[in-house]
Amino acid sequence: MTQPLIAPSLLAADFANLQRDLELINRSEADYLHFDVMDGVFVPNISFGFPLLDAVRRHCQKPLDVHLMITEPDRYIDAFAKGGAATIHVHYEACTHLHRTLTRIRELGCRAGVALNPHTPISGLVDVLEQLDVILIMSVNPGFGGQSFIPHTIQKIRGLKQLLVANQCPALIEVDGGVGMANAQALLTAGTDVLVAGNSVFGADDPLNAIHQLKNSRQPMVA
Repeated sequence: MTQPLIAPSLLAADFANLQRDLELINRSEADYLHFDVMDGVFVPNISFGFPLLDAVRRHCQKPLDVHLMITEPDRYIDAFAKGGAATIHVHYEACTHLHRTLTRIRELGCRAGVALNPHTPISGLVDVLEQLDVILIMSVNPGFGGQSFIPHTIQKIRGLKQLLVANQCPALIEVDGGVGMANAQALLTAGTDVLVAGNSVFGADDPLNAIHQLKNSRQPMVA
């Protein structure tokens, strides 16, 4: 039984104690650190930039899963790759030439990801499946942490999994927004491979145990 990959979201960390929280992630069973970048244009909030990326890279031993919620991501993907991103997600809605953007991310040695907002159908991915390593499904409207999970996401993931299987595409399915133990099993059963968790990790009394619980949330199949 394959365990899910877990990517705690830095957006929910305590920035007054950032090194402490990064060291906690290093000690945990997490597979990635999810790093949200918002520009106040594509989404109604502003978050992290390159100075924080540099600081995080110095202290974090986990691969960085960088999510660009920005307009014109092509202007910045080289810099994020140079800054240490292992995966770079760009938004389908923000890319005029998505095929070219994903190809460039791979040329830079990063895993190429595309993120879909809740209202965006999966059908638009058909022509770029060969360029994809991971697909990030937003289960909240992007821009702020702590939002409620959108239930329709489960159905969307099922459809995406069917699309990937039908096209023999090995891309992983990642989900971000309102993820926790209450919905982890349903997400994994639908086809999710990577769980992005913010408040359910950093807001927990015991974040290490919260990550452990998510890591082991896939229930064995009943014969």
